[in-house]
Amino acid sequence: MKGFVFHGPGQAFWEEVADPGIKEPTDAMVKVGVVTICGTDLHILKGDVPEVRPGTVLGHEAVGEIVETGGDVRTVRPGDRVLMSCISACGRCSYCRDSSYGQCRGGGGWILGHLVDGTQAEYVRVPFADLSVYPLPGTVRSEDAVLLADIFPTSYEVGVLNGRVRPGDTVVIVGAGPIGLAAIATARLFAPARIVVVDLAPARLEAARRLGADAVADAHEAPRQLVADLTDGLGADVVIEAVGVPESFELCTRMVRPGGHVANIGVHGGPATLHLEELWSKNVTITTGLVDTYSTPTLLRMAAAGRLPTAELVTHTFPLDLMEEAYEIFSRAAETGALKVVLGGEQHEVAVPTA
Repeated sequence: MKGFVFHGPGQAFWEEVADPGIKEPTDAMVKVGVVTICGTDLHILKGDVPEVRPGTVLGHEAVGEIVETGGDVRTVRPGDRVLMSCISACGRCSYCRDSSYGQCRGGGGWILGHLVDGTQAEYVRVPFADLSVYPLPGTVRSEDAVLLADIFPTSYEVGVLNGRVRPGDTVVIVGAGPIGLAAIATARLFAPARIVVVDLAPARLEAARRLGADAVADAHEAPRQLVADLTDGLGADVVIEAVGVPESFELCTRMVRPGGHVANIGVHGGPATLHLEELWSKNVTITTGLVDTYSTPTLLRMAAAGRLPTAELVTHTFPLDLMEEAYEIFSRAAETGALKVVLGGEQHEVAVPTA
């Protein structure tokens, strides 16, 4: 089979790899039907995630068909169409018993495309299948469901819920990539008074407006002043960091009101300054986190009911074997307008956009 293999910073290729097999009785082997690329994959290619070893197949978001299961798997069987979660859960450790699957100490957590071969391949071995794949209802397209593998639960859990968005809040989201856009959609479930989105790319700010942002701001054009004007100088109730660079984190901490929440989602490859000389007296809560995906069943029900704007985030589609081209488009999002790229599925007949 073929997979997208990481060979070190800046080096990854679609190439022949060994077929995965069932290694543990809790494993499932899945034929990949639809897969996507995450901003975290770009962080890996930049060298920001050093624990990813050369030779690893990347990817942690996919939908596919079960082709084989280990003897202990009970919830799925060959032929089932399933969503593969970005998080694997052993189900036995203390963290899993508390639904904190991202912190699993029994061999799970974020392992696909990180510590073991991932989903950007023709086939993938999924550990702990009973808790790590989700059978899909026939009403949910694979191209929509794949966005529930990571970005929607991440935005919802690590951004909206950790940030404690409440009715009437002013919510600022810094970063209008897929995670930031999904944060708009899920923050709106809590009826905030307004959502303000900050980004550098005009195309992404326009996408933010389409998804429900009440105001947008170019990151270079005084977003702090806009937030101050909208809140009578107080600051935002919740600020969600969805970029992962020091400048965006510091901007978030300077736009939050006293007693407010900063929810950091972005993957940081380097240190960011925490300005305690400004924050120590403001009673600000700062949260970080790896998604646990405990919300995936809820989000799947919402997707089946047509309550999540998944299709609106997909801008580019490719056949699976054009993985390298898909990465090139996704990595130049400011130029290409890429939000979420999807490979495989019905879009084999769709022309590949180049800009």
